[in-house]
Amino acid sequence: MGRNTDRVNRKRRELLAGAGALGLAGMMSSPTVARAQAAPAAGNTVNVANRGQYATVPLRQDAINVTAIQSRVRSVDVKNLKSTMRANLDHVLHMIDVAQGSPAEWGGERLWGAKQDLICMHEFPIQGFQPWTRTELNKVAFDLPGPETEAIGERAKRYGCYIAFGCYARVEGWPRHVVNMSVIVGPTGGIVAQHWKARNMLGLFGENALIGTTVYDVLDRYVEMYGWDAVLPVARTDIGNIAMTAVGMEPLLYQCLALKGAEILVMSVTGGSNAETATSTARYNKIYTVGVCNSVSAGNLGFTEAAGAEDEGTVIVDPRGTVLAKTSNHHEDTASTRIPIADFRKTRRMPEVPIALLRPVLDQYEPVFQPNAFLNELPETYKEAGALVRKRLQGG
Repeated sequence: MGRNTDRVNRKRRELLAGAGALGLAGMMSSPTVARAQAAPAAGNTVNVANRGQYATVPLRQDAINVTAIQSRVRSVDVKNLKSTMRANLDHVLHMIDVAQGSPAEWGGERLWGAKQDLICMHEFPIQGFQPWTRTELNKVAFDLPGPETEAIGERAKRYGCYIAFGCYARVEGWPRHVVNMSVIVGPTGGIVAQHWKARNMLGLFGENALIGTTVYDVLDRYVEMYGWDAVLPVARTDIGNIAMTAVGMEPLLYQCLALKGAEILVMSVTGGSNAETATSTARYNKIYTVGVCNSVSAGNLGFTEAAGAEDEGTVIVDPRGTVLAKTSNHHEDTASTRIPIADFRKTRRMPEVPIALLRPVLDQYEPVFQPNAFLNELPETYKEAGALVRKRLQGG
């Protein structure tokens, strides 16, 4: 993509952003309106906090039980896809049953422990991760909804809970693209939210780069299809406002999710860094965070058993940065705690961001990598994606 094209796209985004700001000013002129708006905003409007008020829906209870499942990463076999996918899905369902205290080997009845209202998993519990080609990745990815989400949805309905997990997904209207998707299913068994990964880290994988499509890779078309509010989405549920991200080491992104009203941020990044990042994110943004790490994973082709499990484990952190629960080791485990979500909502004080000081810097800053790379080129392999990254480094 040439510099002229970059300038045109940038101006286009600025115009859209300007229209969004005007729409936001009108929508948020009254705190009552802000509190009453339950549905995500459409078009160019961005649903963001205004003077401490942000959109919510009524809570079904004053406190919720939350469990983070630290589970293995085991890649499916493209040559034996049906059976290996089923095996991984069965393991996910088993871990959900264990988290609810109701494994099948006990007859499916809860023998101890409280009902969990929110269960969180990492970004690849069903398909795993390999440097698949685009053709292979399109086979590995599944539709939303589909048999996999319906099976997890059945568990959510059975237990009356929300279940958050990541996957590779095919999306209607995006042929050949595969999205690293964060999914939340709810107590009715249906999908409550589908959050695209916001961006991939670029230039950090040597000769290679990731080929899963993110919002940043197709930003202009994404905004045209779904609106600016969907770029950094927040699911406003009856157990609280939940945001999910598979983006690591992106503090400004986390802060923006908090400013949009996220009360619980699920950080599902495999590969480590979650415990430390979740703790600092909770403290700086005054929100609850769930940092879900993967466990030691035996038999994952191409990786050591400890790959991605070398961090401090899985944690749930309160808005003061206090770790409420954490896994005791790097094996498959759970971390559980109780969150007084109603009290938090009543007493929450949003971070004061001095936007007048920051806006001139943010408005004029130009990153090395501009958006929309996958609108013109869709790399087939990790090496092709790496070549595209190098081309972009040179301004191409």
